[in-house]
Amino acid sequence: MSDDLAGDLVEGRALARADLATLSGTQPSLVDCELAEGDFAGLDLAGWSFTRCDLRRADFRSARLERTHWRSCRGAFAVFTDGDLAEAVFQGSDFNNASFKRAHLDAARFSGCKLTGADLTGVRALDIGFAETLLIDAKLPGRQFRKAELTRVDFTRADLARCDFREASFHECSLREAALGSARFEGADLRGADLGGVRLENAAPFRGATISREQAGELLRELGLNVR
Repeated sequence: MSDDLAGDLVEGRALARADLATLSGTQPSLVDCELAEGDFAGLDLAGWSFTRCDLRRADFRSARLERTHWRSCRGAFAVFTDGDLAEAVFQGSDFNNASFKRAHLDAARFSGCKLTGADLTGVRALDIGFAETLLIDAKLPGRQFRKAELTRVDFTRADLARCDFREASFHECSLREAALGSARFEGADLRGADLGGVRLENAAPFRGATISREQAGELLRELGLNVR
């Protein structure tokens, strides 16, 4: 690695695996860097910061990424499978179709992100925070959202089978056409959720949840009844 890559700030550079390996342990800030399609599997990048970086199809599988910060990054189809992303913070970034399968995401936070089509199957975490985030067509089976405050989270057509939303509150969210098999919503406040596409005969997961009169009317209209 050339001397001009040394230091706490690395800006506007195309970086390969050897460059990141050399920087390992220094917790640098990468700004406007090109890492697309790079192989960074297994590297120790804990505490690093990535701002406006191109991470498309980058491979971070099994990497140590605890306490990392990702701001305004482009990471379509990036791979974080089996990585450690505990306490990671994602802000205003696009990780559509990225794979987080079996990653450790405890206390990770996603805000203002696009995770359309992302795969979070088997993620290891007791607490993941989502706010103002698109999870359209995402896979999140079995996730724990109990008592969560969800604001402007779009779960349209997402796989939410076996998810636990008990006592959760939804604010300007969408569950339209989501797969909800065996999901639990007891005590949840769904008045701020779009339930479009849910037919009354498939509404069993919502047993014990609170919905609005308007939402109840929509479900009844699915049966051809007139609600006045």
